[in-house]
Amino acid sequence: MTPGPVSSSNTFAPFLDTLADAASAAIMPHFRQTFAIDNKWETGFDPVTIADKNGETAIRKLINETYPEHGILGEEHGPENLDAEHVWVLDPIDGTRAFITGLPTWGTLIGLRTHGTPKLGMMMQPYVGERYGGDCETAWYQGPLGESTLKTRSCARLEEATIFTTTPAIFTSEERAAFDRVEAATQLSRYGTDCYAYCMVAAGHGDAVIESGLEAYDIVALVPIIEGAGGVITTWTGGSPADGGQIIASGDPKLHDILLRELARSA
Repeated sequence: MTPGPVSSSNTFAPFLDTLADAASAAIMPHFRQTFAIDNKWETGFDPVTIADKNGETAIRKLINETYPEHGILGEEHGPENLDAEHVWVLDPIDGTRAFITGLPTWGTLIGLRTHGTPKLGMMMQPYVGERYGGDCETAWYQGPLGESTLKTRSCARLEEATIFTTTPAIFTSEERAAFDRVEAATQLSRYGTDCYAYCMVAAGHGDAVIESGLEAYDIVALVPIIEGAGGVITTWTGGSPADGGQIIASGDPKLHDILLRELARSA
C-alpha cells in the first residue's frame, strides 16, 4: 500500500505502511488455518499463536535495521532500549481470540511514543484490507472504500451514544457496576470489537470505547488515531492513556466529560 492520503507532519508516518506490509506477510498465512494455540496464563485463557510471534518478529526486524537507535516494546518479545527518544509499541495481533476463531475483528497495532507520549499509530487489518492511521493532528483511512480523512461525530448526550467494549468480563466487580450504569443509559452497545472499536469511533460510526486492564501495547497505536480524528482518549480519571489501564475514548469531548463523571468513582 502507499502512504496514507493525508499529509502527516510526522517523519516516521510513511514507515507505518512498510511495517504493516511486513506484518501482513507474516500473519496472513496462518489466518483461518490450523496452528497450535498456547496459553500465557496459568489460570484463565490468554492465547498466543505463531502468527502473533512471527508478526512481531517481522516488525522488529525492520525497525532494528532501519532505526537501530529506536526502542521497542512488544507484547510477544518484550522490551529493548526503552530509554530511547523514540519507542515503537507493538501488538502484532490485538484480538487473538478473534483471530483463532476466524473472525476478522483483530488488527495489528503499530504505535510510536516520542519522549513517552504517543505520537503516531496505525491499526492494520490485512484480511479485509483496511488501515487506520493517525499522528494526533490528523487521521486517515485506506481500504476497500478508498482513502479518506477520519473525523469523529458529534454526540453530547449519553442517551444518544453508541458505546463499545471488548467484553464486560474485563471489568472488576466495581468497574462492571459503573459500566452497567453507563450502558443502561446509552442508545446502543457493542461487544467483541477489540481495536476496531477505537477506529469506528475515529471514523464517526460510534461514540465511545470503555475498557480496563489494558497494557501500553493495547492502546499506544490507537491514541494518535482518536486524537487525530478529533476525539479524546484518557484514563477513567482523565490522565494519560500512554501506559494503558482503565481507558475511555470518545468522539465528542462533551460526551467524554460525561463519561469521566460517571466512571471516575470506580477508577
